[in-house]
Amino acid sequence: MASIAVTTVRPARRVRGAIGLAGDKSISHRYALLAGLAIGRTTIHQYSRGADCAATLDCLANAGVEITKTHSPERGLTVDIAGRGLRGLRRPAAPLDAQNSGTTMRLMSGVLAAHPFMSVIQGDASLTQRPMGRVIVPLEQMGARIEARDNKPPLTIHGSALKGITYRTEVPSAQVKSAVLLAGLQAAGTTIVHETAATRNHTELALQAFGAALTVRGGAIELAGGQTLTGRELVVPGDISSAAFWLAAAAAIPDSDVEIHNVGLNPTRTALLNVLRRAGATVDEHVEREAGGEPSGRVRVRYGQPRSLTLGADDIPYLIDEIPALAAWAAHGGELHVTGAGELRVKESDRISALVRGFQALGADVEEFADGFHLRGARRLSGGHADAAGDHRLAMAFAIAAIGAEAPSVITGADSVAISYPEFFATLEALCE
Repeated sequence: MASIAVTTVRPARRVRGAIGLAGDKSISHRYALLAGLAIGRTTIHQYSRGADCAATLDCLANAGVEITKTHSPERGLTVDIAGRGLRGLRRPAAPLDAQNSGTTMRLMSGVLAAHPFMSVIQGDASLTQRPMGRVIVPLEQMGARIEARDNKPPLTIHGSALKGITYRTEVPSAQVKSAVLLAGLQAAGTTIVHETAATRNHTELALQAFGAALTVRGGAIELAGGQTLTGRELVVPGDISSAAFWLAAAAAIPDSDVEIHNVGLNPTRTALLNVLRRAGATVDEHVEREAGGEPSGRVRVRYGQPRSLTLGADDIPYLIDEIPALAAWAAHGGELHVTGAGELRVKESDRISALVRGFQALGADVEEFADGFHLRGARRLSGGHADAAGDHRLAMAFAIAAIGAEAPSVITGADSVAISYPEFFATLEALCE
């Protein structure tokens, strides 16, 4: 995402308060896509207000799906979608634009692969550098044909009548798994996805919420094709990956105490809470409701004397989006050693190099590895000028680190937070004391 906005972040003594969150980004994408393939109307409350999830709605609308949006203080953004049924999308009149959203690109490819027409899906300059081969390979095995230079967007998808396959993911990836399952839902026969490590299970839960039957056993997800989905009313819980930045700040800064309401507590997404406990913080979580198979509730984090953290390849699949927030935690007096995270190099930015450069610019002692980094927070940050490289999670991480610096810091590319969390800087101002 081309992003040039500059924001100044000033030091703060602590963070305190209680906040709610907009809907989870991952769940919002999936509910919208399945609603487009369902029969009847689906109403989604608390849909994510981020640009990535808006891109998914735009792609669906340009493929013939009728979508209306309303806002209310009680329900946030509500999206009403009139489903077109399996393989019921229309051929887009122009290329679909996933903007900066890798999730939109990969999951929409799984949907389009089953449709009997040619379509093109493209993205911004950042997205066109992200590899799509891990999605292209299984979709072509199922019977689609996909053209892409060097396996990068734009993708030209020649859809067809697909057949179910048995597929083992090369590396843990919820997006690849989900693309294959969305294609498999519309394929003849049964599709089985074997995961090398369990990833977030929002697609499996969403399929069941819309009425599909599937089995999950021993790392394998089995889905029969051709099942009819039925539209329904759904509420998206708050996004724990957005909450991660406030929780990391509360854990790291003395006398801090933050409570998050209505946050998703899906067990495949809450590894962060146990990591913060290991880091020395006091963490309380309470599940208060469950809808569509997704538990949600409250999380409260209070400061604890930081300890050293080491995260390796076995941890990364459960924390891939939270690594920048944990780096910000470490910058406040902790220590974080990350390996096995090479996947971060193909996110919205080369998230390892850009993270290291940004934290160094703020005065951190941080070393870069091929598959990770080592950040030592023994010295207070001096403050400086960090470039978020158009990456929303880095912009938020640099801001959380900067509130502990000796002097104000400047973050270039701060407007990239609109991708997932447009209210981030307003919330930061409200929590800082």
